[in-house]
Amino acid sequence: MTISNCFKAQNQSSAVVSSVPINTEVLGSNRSLAFQMIIDKKIKSVPKLGFFSVTSLVGEWGEDKVNDYMTQASLTYEIVKGLKFAAGFHVTPVKGMRPIAGLIYSKATPDWLFVANSRIDFSSDTNIEGMFLVEYKPKISNNWRLYTRIQALYEYSSIIDMQTRSYLMARAGVSYKEVTFGLGTNIDYYGPEKFNENSYGIFIGFLLF
Repeated sequence: MTISNCFKAQNQSSAVVSSVPINTEVLGSNRSLAFQMIIDKKIKSVPKLGFFSVTSLVGEWGEDKVNDYMTQASLTYEIVKGLKFAAGFHVTPVKGMRPIAGLIYSKATPDWLFVANSRIDFSSDTNIEGMFLVEYKPKISNNWRLYTRIQALYEYSSIIDMQTRSYLMARAGVSYKEVTFGLGTNIDYYGPEKFNENSYGIFIGFLLF
């Protein structure tokens, strides 16, 4: 998934409002079919304001319903170039819907992308989460690029003083125009017990305009 294209347009001057592509990715693996979509848009008439959303789900083979899903949706305000304040909601099957707030920082060049996304939810058992992403996408030719990505998340519960969710994602492949494909893995840990599920397979990503 070519996430960098989403953030490059957002890092440009707010005087220019670009239509940022919607990133979608599917990973078919030994464990499941995993889906992720990232939306990062600005409001045309007020470019400092925007909307940011991440949706992911994991449909395990042999299961009748999806038990692992997450949606985060926020309104954003650009504080300075590359740094945005976000406020909205977060939904999971275990914790339900919770109001959240956080900061999103992104830095993009033609070949590199760095993203740090933090959030805290407002509930009786407050959770604090940090997500970090590094993408390297050097040009091979006019239409082709190498594509690599490392993405990690850690969620901490202030009540039990332990982790509640973490993962490490890795991707390696190539991009042809707005399509990216290659090999991928998701290493997931659930709950304070750190129950582990690993996925290895093939991914394909699209930029939707």
